[in-house]
Amino acid sequence: MTYQEALDFISKQGRFAMKLGTERTRAILDHLGAPDRQLTGALIAGTNGKGSTGACLTAILRAAGHRVGFMPKPHLISYTERIEIDGRPITEDEFVRTLEDLMPTLEGITSEMGPPTEFEMLTAMALAYLAPRVDRLVCEVGLGGRLDATNALDLGVAVITNVDLDHQKYLGHTIADIAREKAAIIKRGNRVVTGCEGEALEVVQSQAARESAELWRLGQEIKVESTPRGWDGHVLSVTGPGFAHGDLRIRLVGDYQPSNAALAVAAAHLLDDVPEDAIREGLASTRWPGRLQVIAESPRVILDGGHNPAAMVKAGAALRRLIGSEKLVAVFAMLSERDPVQLLGALRTLSPDAVVFTEPASAHGHAISAETLASVYGPSANVARPARTALDQARGLAGASGNVLVCGSLYLVGEVLSLTDLRVST
Repeated sequence: MTYQEALDFISKQGRFAMKLGTERTRAILDHLGAPDRQLTGALIAGTNGKGSTGACLTAILRAAGHRVGFMPKPHLISYTERIEIDGRPITEDEFVRTLEDLMPTLEGITSEMGPPTEFEMLTAMALAYLAPRVDRLVCEVGLGGRLDATNALDLGVAVITNVDLDHQKYLGHTIADIAREKAAIIKRGNRVVTGCEGEALEVVQSQAARESAELWRLGQEIKVESTPRGWDGHVLSVTGPGFAHGDLRIRLVGDYQPSNAALAVAAAHLLDDVPEDAIREGLASTRWPGRLQVIAESPRVILDGGHNPAAMVKAGAALRRLIGSEKLVAVFAMLSERDPVQLLGALRTLSPDAVVFTEPASAHGHAISAETLASVYGPSANVARPARTALDQARGLAGASGNVLVCGSLYLVGEVLSLTDLRVST
């Protein structure tokens, strides 16, 4: 089997198909001897900030001397990004061998319970590969929490970053409904850290109490103070039960990143007796591509993968504070599963001078057409395909002293990130 054949196999149920529930994942893992049962680590849910929090936590645990597996999602360029050890993705050959070794189990589960989804297969592959090779696991939850395949895992620590409106079709139409789905990752006796507020926090507190789980809350047990350093990130201090760390530095850009870093610091302390130098070194070394990431200059090209209204508004506000009144042109695409009125409303809060709408090829026909988006958006809208052409047009509109923001879809961000001739930083 080649790498492409492996991708074709796991995608045959449809990249965008869903069968919510943990039963098949648990059955596959049990057929493999339950490799996840030997692992400790953190399961991270939330509307936004999961990936950044996971990246910070992974880096801290690595700096503390652990061999760390990381299961981020979705990927930007390659499926191999979803299975990492110590910051290095699985190789394509290892990806293929892992799937081939898993095939007899998948065939058995298919006959008993129906075919597993792509996400269930990827989850099982990650666990099969990582479990014998790591001593800590950081796993980002996919959709929601309660019925996500990753909720078959109990790693001891649960992190819920925040709750906002997203994926309402599957998770519910209120903050409380969505919070209940995400809080369901909290299992009996877990240790929990959360950045939730308001009614979402009330839901998390109730679930933690039901499961006799220790709970640390950002703004209460966990405190963070930060000073922005422009495009160089932030200096911050984080305190909590039994620890206090000052003059910490992170290079992640965005006003919300200190909170994500604080959640990671707290989760690290819930997992281990983490030394000060590991916290400091881990945060300083954290990189998380596609989140207010600058990849080119003259004009400055910035990638941001926030693909729900709350994420786009936060990223846009942070970007405007960084660029002030400088010219801004957006390159925008979005998937058909999302509400264009809501996302385009978030796009308008950035006050772009112009927008170039496009469609990422990797979305395989699941993107809303660029013409449709342009007609909804109105004045200052342009249309260009493919993504490279859209980017070139946006750069021309921005001029050498301006800024281009690529946003709206992780597929678009990944496609532009793969254009390595543009890249000046990672």
